[in-house]
Amino acid sequence: MESTPGVEAVPEFPERFNLAHFLLDARIEEGRGGRTAIRCGRESFTYADVQRLANRAANALRELGVEPEDRVLHVLPDLPEFAAAWFGTLKAGAVFAMVNPLVPAEDFAYYLDYSRAKVAAVHASAWGEFSKALPGARHLRAALVVGPEASSCRAPAGSRARAIPWEEATGRAGEAFENEPTGRDDLAGWLFTSGSTGRPKAAVHHHRDFAFNVETYARRILGMRESDVTVAVPKLFFGYATGTNLMFPFAVGASACLFPERSTPEALFEQIDARRPTVLTSVPTMINAMVAHPEAARHDLSCLRVCISAGEALPPELYLRWKETFGVEILDGIGSAEMFHIYVSNRFGEVRPGSLGRVVPGYETRLVGPDGSDVPDGELGTLWVRGGSTALCYWNDRDKSRSTFRGDWAVSGDLFRRDLEGFHYYGGRADDLLKVGGTFVAPIEVEDCLLRHPAVLECAVVGWTDEAGLVKPKAFVVLRPGQSASEALARDLQEFVKGRLAPHKYPRKIEFADSLPRNDRGKVDRKRLRA
Repeated sequence: MESTPGVEAVPEFPERFNLAHFLLDARIEEGRGGRTAIRCGRESFTYADVQRLANRAANALRELGVEPEDRVLHVLPDLPEFAAAWFGTLKAGAVFAMVNPLVPAEDFAYYLDYSRAKVAAVHASAWGEFSKALPGARHLRAALVVGPEASSCRAPAGSRARAIPWEEATGRAGEAFENEPTGRDDLAGWLFTSGSTGRPKAAVHHHRDFAFNVETYARRILGMRESDVTVAVPKLFFGYATGTNLMFPFAVGASACLFPERSTPEALFEQIDARRPTVLTSVPTMINAMVAHPEAARHDLSCLRVCISAGEALPPELYLRWKETFGVEILDGIGSAEMFHIYVSNRFGEVRPGSLGRVVPGYETRLVGPDGSDVPDGELGTLWVRGGSTALCYWNDRDKSRSTFRGDWAVSGDLFRRDLEGFHYYGGRADDLLKVGGTFVAPIEVEDCLLRHPAVLECAVVGWTDEAGLVKPKAFVVLRPGQSASEALARDLQEFVKGRLAPHKYPRKIEFADSLPRNDRGKVDRKRLRA
């Protein structure tokens, strides 16, 4: 077990505690109400503006019958209304549940049934698919529709819920609101897992869970400050970005830049050129795409004091290419819906390429072997973690909750090894391991090797059953611009891996692809590759 110095300084929170006050109202009380909180398009909103919008949202939710601990489903792109609805939900003592506005109707039907949300905040651009799920939504009373086209959105026949334009509902609501007197252990939000092994599950969190990580990771590792300007690749419905591009800047009076459009290298370069942010939240896929962009060298990223990476392990080769191209430090780390945010991270001045860093103050980790005992440093084990942001349970899944949440510990499905200095190295998902010739192979090791080949832009390795019924590694490879797929190149890639890894680890089959399938968190969707 690793215990980090400074654990004795774990933050404490008062018994009466509301996350909206901690992140938003306290800034006005500190005299920061006039500071810019959100920049979006040509608009900007001060902290006082956001508080007024959030109070109106809270009053509108109350008018619609939302009570403490009721779920409010958020189906919104990155707009100021997201922040207003999110803070308004917390102010009313309700529980936020955030989902991707781009999912199909069948997914909306699942989320509505699973969450039993009483009210949803939905963008008009998602209404076409969302409305198809309404006839079967037994608990939803109203959908607050955001956007210029909101007035034309109608609930279909057979729906119990009404469609109400956001502007109409919040416009008639008052700007003053007295927050629900929640406690630090009242329920505040659901964070959905990525659903890599089935339907997404909701990790249920208290008010203080989110504040704990703000105080430990955001302040102590990132050094968040009032002068920071944040921008993010992942969207706000993903807890990773809800933290770095909403909670973290709001906790210190900084500014968050939002844009509803899809994240592309061009969009990110445009945001950086125009906004000059200091903190960029990214994922390895976008880091790779930005480095590989033909105009990467002409963009000045010197405004950034840090780029944060999570979601997937960052290959060391990609880290070095980013540093060489842009000169900006990347702090790679690992977090999860079960822990809210990052709990193992690299630190400024201590980055080790290929490592996810050391434990964030306030957290502890174990690496556990198949027999349940801690493995020695240097050996692979399943990661266990504990700290002040651990979820209560998975909603409506007692068996999975018991297998994951064991006392104070949360058991991940991730394999790691740790060196003598406490640096953690990712070994892949336990359920992704391949047994080849009686020996386990971690796909990430083969992927990291392939990425060192000059022709490879992206790759993913999964198990493939050969004609004899034996499992072998298979690689899906996306080539760099200017490279052409061929049998000769496939053989060259195989020989490249053979020359650098143990012979049984090389991919027996290579399939070239234009892109890799990804889920709504940006992670490679290995289920689709195995299909």
